[in-house]
Amino acid sequence: MTPDYLPFHPAPKVPDFRVPEGAVDAHCHVFGPEAVFPFAPERKYTPCDAPKEKLFALRDHLGFARNVIVQATCHGKDNAALADALLASEGRARGVAILGEEVPDAELERLDAAGVRGVRFNFVKRLVDATPHAVFERIAARVAELGWHIVVYFEAQDLDDIAPLVRRLPGIVVVDHMGRPDVAGGVDDPAFGAFLKLLSEKPDIWVKVSCPERLTVAGPPYDDVVPFARQLVESFPDRVLWGTDWPHPNMKSHMPDDGALVDVIPRIAVTEDLQRRLLIDNPMRLYWPDESG
Repeated sequence: MTPDYLPFHPAPKVPDFRVPEGAVDAHCHVFGPEAVFPFAPERKYTPCDAPKEKLFALRDHLGFARNVIVQATCHGKDNAALADALLASEGRARGVAILGEEVPDAELERLDAAGVRGVRFNFVKRLVDATPHAVFERIAARVAELGWHIVVYFEAQDLDDIAPLVRRLPGIVVVDHMGRPDVAGGVDDPAFGAFLKLLSEKPDIWVKVSCPERLTVAGPPYDDVVPFARQLVESFPDRVLWGTDWPHPNMKSHMPDDGALVDVIPRIAVTEDLQRRLLIDNPMRLYWPDESG
């Protein structure tokens, strides 16, 4: 398949905002290198190579201490690149895998030992083919035995279809990228209100206040996205996570500067207490519970 990506920013700035010591980038990826870890034949897009060495160098450049590496659809259910990165991190990374219901118990145990702590269910129609909800429920029941959580990725217009499943899933469910709201409608849009209502009703739902570069209509510095993220941080301070989404796969419009993305953080978490919860307390509690304070 012909590559259809924008390459990640070659020289991101040093952020003006200094993240607190111990901060976690709770949503990022590793891709390939393709010569070692081939991309899935069924993928809907082809990313650039973004190996673990580049990710860990970015982590240090931006001032973060740890990563949560999320499997993306371009690698499908082959979590080899993810597991390789986790093992190389020396405990400084945790992972979220993509699985089929046919996955053997031995593979689950291997991934758990490598540092995987969650499984991702993707409902974005341009990225994946439809999967019956019953399949996801069977996978969720299996990984619940390992203490893993569920990550769900969907777009706002599909919330009505996804919400019943989300309510049924066991344990903690983390929603990627704020449920991809339509920011053109503003924070008073009924669709975003429905998402807030779901979060209020089910205290086990967490949310990543990430990816302004994907959600924006106005473009950098993402003024149109900030109110959404800030409302979530202030309404659910103990259930929010933040991540770069590096290397920003399948971006079509622009490639963000990761340093500039870090500088959005104090605009959505405006106090040191909220920043600490967002960047340290919450991700540590979810991914490194034995080390969280």
